[in-house]
Amino acid sequence: MRKRTTLFLAILMTASLGLHAQKKSKVPTEADMGAYVMVYHKDADHGLHMAISYDSYTWTSLNNDQPVIAGDTIAMQHGIRDPHIFRGPDGGFYLAMTDLHLFASRERYKGTSTYRSTEWEREGSLYGWGNNKGLVMMKSFDLIHWTRTNLDFSALTCPTGVTDVHGNPVPWSEVGCVWAPETVYDYEAGHLLVHFTTRFKTGMNMIYSVYMNDDFTQMLSEPKLLFEAPLNGNGIPAYNVIDSDIIHVGDTYHLFYVSHEKGATVKHATSPRILGPYTMDDKYDDGEKQGHEAPNCWKRLPVHTNGKDTWVVMFDNFSRHPHNFGFVETNDFQTFRMIGYFGQEDSPMKRTNFAEQKHAAVAPLTVKEAKALEKYWKKR
Repeated sequence: MRKRTTLFLAILMTASLGLHAQKKSKVPTEADMGAYVMVYHKDADHGLHMAISYDSYTWTSLNNDQPVIAGDTIAMQHGIRDPHIFRGPDGGFYLAMTDLHLFASRERYKGTSTYRSTEWEREGSLYGWGNNKGLVMMKSFDLIHWTRTNLDFSALTCPTGVTDVHGNPVPWSEVGCVWAPETVYDYEAGHLLVHFTTRFKTGMNMIYSVYMNDDFTQMLSEPKLLFEAPLNGNGIPAYNVIDSDIIHVGDTYHLFYVSHEKGATVKHATSPRILGPYTMDDKYDDGEKQGHEAPNCWKRLPVHTNGKDTWVVMFDNFSRHPHNFGFVETNDFQTFRMIGYFGQEDSPMKRTNFAEQKHAAVAPLTVKEAKALEKYWKKR
């Protein structure tokens, strides 16, 4: 196990969402699983939403498609986006979200004084569209009782690895965005790895990563560059790269991400090591011709596939109206089959009570866990 140095970062810890659930005495295996939870956000409320499925095709939102956690109760900007859920080897659920409200000034105009009065948290001409400084990190063993940590990357004093046009180091205080965090487990290092989109001021977006402790409350390493677009003649990434998703299958790490080289398009790359370098897969094609983003690759449980390994790449069709998700399937990460969109007549993917969802992720559950979650929200 490689040695890590603990960082002292400005964070806010709170127990406002209840006591942390006790660790499970028995960690469920894949064979124990028979259901799924999907997390997503909506522009209408900037809160955390959840949906449940018992077959991986038909999904029903909890709490009648109202937030299960309000964004203004957990985020410094009073809103969250881009939620990602990961089930760790300890059986716990790790939830990472962007701390950002796109329409906070509008909410203030409606009379809510806690929201900012400016369009963005900081001046847009200096830090860009949708600029933010941090992430919301939460952990639970039952998806009901959570612990929370708010990370402020602008408070970091370690090097960023970025220099300005004059060759001077750019500090973390100049971070322009910290978006779309996702969690994966590094079995070689024995730690959780969180990767996210970032840029400095109005520079190019790229993917950084940082190791976290098992409680999801403390960084264990300095954030480092994980992936970026090829560099141009000036040593600057040629285009933006955002929305990374990493899944470990066998001895390979699969990276799905969004390239802005020619519009917003999902791409695929692989590596035998979690930190790369990653090799592009030129054969990947999800069949979507319009702009799309937020890929999330998840496995259909063996109980739903007669034991055949099947993975789904789900993505956010932001160019479609109304807003929707697209889905492709693969059995080998060599060939990918488009299976349509939520609600499409010839697609197996169905929603029973929600729409207009954005930037989602899926994790496996036992049937007992799913039933307990449904029961909890039906009472509320």
